[in-house]
Amino acid sequence: MAQTQNTSLLSAALIGPALLGAVTKLDPRQMVKNPVMFVVEVVAAFTTLLFLRDLVTGGQDLGFTGQIILWLWFTVLFANFAEAVAEGRGKAQAESLRRTRTETTAKRLAGAAAAPGGPLTAYETVPGDGLKVGDVVLVEAGDVIPSDGEVIEGIASVNEAAITGESAPVIRESGGDRSAVTGGTQVLSDWIRVRITAAAGSTFIDRMIALVEGAARQKTPNEIALNILLAGLTIVFVFAVGSIPSFASYAGGAIPLAVLVALFVTLIPTTIGALLSAIGIAGMDRLVRFNVLAMSGRAVEAAGDVDTLLLDKTGTITLGNRQATEFRPVRGVTPATLADAAQLASLADETPEGRSIVVLAKEAHGIRARDMARDMGSLAATFVPFTAQSRMSGIDIDGSSIRKGAVEAVIASLESAPALVGVGAAARVLQPRLDPAAAAEVRAIAEEIAKAGGTPLAVARDGKLLGVVHLKDIVKGGIAERFAELRRMGIRTVMITGDNPMTAAAIAAEAGVDDFLAQATPEDKLALIRREQAQGKLVAMCGDGTNDAPALAQADVGVAMNTGTVAAREAGNMVDLDSDPTKLIEIVEIGKQLLMTRGALTTFSIANDVAKYFAIIPAMFVGLYPQLQALNVMGLASPQSAILSAIIFNALIIVALIPLALRGVSYRAVGAAALLRRNLLIYGLGGILVPFAGIKLIDLAVSALHLA
Repeated sequence: MAQTQNTSLLSAALIGPALLGAVTKLDPRQMVKNPVMFVVEVVAAFTTLLFLRDLVTGGQDLGFTGQIILWLWFTVLFANFAEAVAEGRGKAQAESLRRTRTETTAKRLAGAAAAPGGPLTAYETVPGDGLKVGDVVLVEAGDVIPSDGEVIEGIASVNEAAITGESAPVIRESGGDRSAVTGGTQVLSDWIRVRITAAAGSTFIDRMIALVEGAARQKTPNEIALNILLAGLTIVFVFAVGSIPSFASYAGGAIPLAVLVALFVTLIPTTIGALLSAIGIAGMDRLVRFNVLAMSGRAVEAAGDVDTLLLDKTGTITLGNRQATEFRPVRGVTPATLADAAQLASLADETPEGRSIVVLAKEAHGIRARDMARDMGSLAATFVPFTAQSRMSGIDIDGSSIRKGAVEAVIASLESAPALVGVGAAARVLQPRLDPAAAAEVRAIAEEIAKAGGTPLAVARDGKLLGVVHLKDIVKGGIAERFAELRRMGIRTVMITGDNPMTAAAIAAEAGVDDFLAQATPEDKLALIRREQAQGKLVAMCGDGTNDAPALAQADVGVAMNTGTVAAREAGNMVDLDSDPTKLIEIVEIGKQLLMTRGALTTFSIANDVAKYFAIIPAMFVGLYPQLQALNVMGLASPQSAILSAIIFNALIIVALIPLALRGVSYRAVGAAALLRRNLLIYGLGGILVPFAGIKLIDLAVSALHLA
């Protein structure tokens, strides 16, 4: 799987622009979006103005005050730097996408030429960005598709590496679920007539660029709620710190403004306030680097809270193509005889099932695959294609008639009609000789196969039942373990399939899913999602067809395949550029990692404030209340050294946590209670211990350098 470019966190190409971005983000119109850091900026600006006044008029402790102000600005800049680094990684990816979007010209068809079947030579060449919704264009081999659209005529091989990174071309054709094409991709062969479905500037690749740059990222409800909580805590500390001068005055002393400011900034939740935006951007960035495009941060967050996961059987739980695994002959027939007949009947069958029968006959019974051009050319052979009406296919060859297909269809054909054997003058009518015992045995074998989750195909030759071919949906290796992991996370998995309930139950048991929905229609999928949501659960599902669009729109996390229809991509809130349905499991894990990272750093931020109390509170009041020296458990050198060390630590810890915010907390499938214990032990206890060690080390350096 090709992954989108992953810019290293230490790359000079990333750090340079991020440093510039940290300065440009000082614009109050941008800072106001982050209430905590906006307050820090306002306090820093106000204190700076007072410092400049004192510098002119002459004040006391200007060196100490200047250092406090300097670290206040560093605190704001480091917060901006964290956000700029997160955005910078997305901008690097967006620039890579921009390079794939070239200035193209379009062959626009008008009038009769725009209709399917119209002349292909009557077109006008126009700039690609001048196309409107509803325009019809001709795209031939070597042409770049100028905009998003839908194929209304033709079939072509398309290189979508510009979007997915995959080098293998895909087929796009009119009708069905493979008609959607994306602007910026290139037609490699043949031609297609495309109706434009997106206006200039709003194509799929334009939306990708805007999203990975962070320009279209909206704050999620949980993020907004956390911002409100942080703003509330900040307001509380405004009043708390504002009341301190009165207590100091009552005690007969005074607290310098710089000390009050340092106390305020270290007590408010600056750590999580500085990193909150970067965590959200990084969550979407991790999905983009995984080749999944989230249309909103809400979708990423919802993925982390998913309770029910709906997965299609074919291509997600199973490999996607049924494979022949066994030849089951009736009594009196050898397995090799059945295999030989089944292979002959499958020579013209280009389906994966038909090819697997040919291979199994060769591998299990040493029957070499015939070469139709060489071996069949000299024989009087007529291939009978499969039809929905007959539900059979086969071959008439060398005076013999062989049929394979649905069990009841093959039995019914033997019961009701004679078989014509041979061709031309040698043709003769062979009356059916259906053996009731053989029919009963075939039905019993078929029922046994169906109960095991397989698909039975009966084989008959010259009116005689030979046995059954066992076709099996191959469950992907390791999928049961992954579902067990999801179960440990508290997520219920539901397999959706069009199979009958007996087959669905067998595959569900082998795969280890919690439940299944058999013979599912679009209405059934929608009803299931609504039932789950009515119970207060969040639901995720994936799909690629127009018939999946209602369910994708209803689901809390709807992952549309990039190879799917326009309707499916518009309905979902995520698009998988690799069109790999199994990725839904990884999407849930990334969403949970986002929530875990935010929770862990919030726990750390609140916990490390506790340690900072022991650095600043005793230092502020020890001159007024000498008894507070007992609380100086860190043994800091002096009150000024303690205050300066705390404000320096407060700024530097933001930089230290940037890699964790961008990379995310390592994910493990554990329950909510275990996760809470882990957070409290690692980030809660760590949030208390790290400041004690950090502030003490900084205090030693400050004292050694005589900075305070």
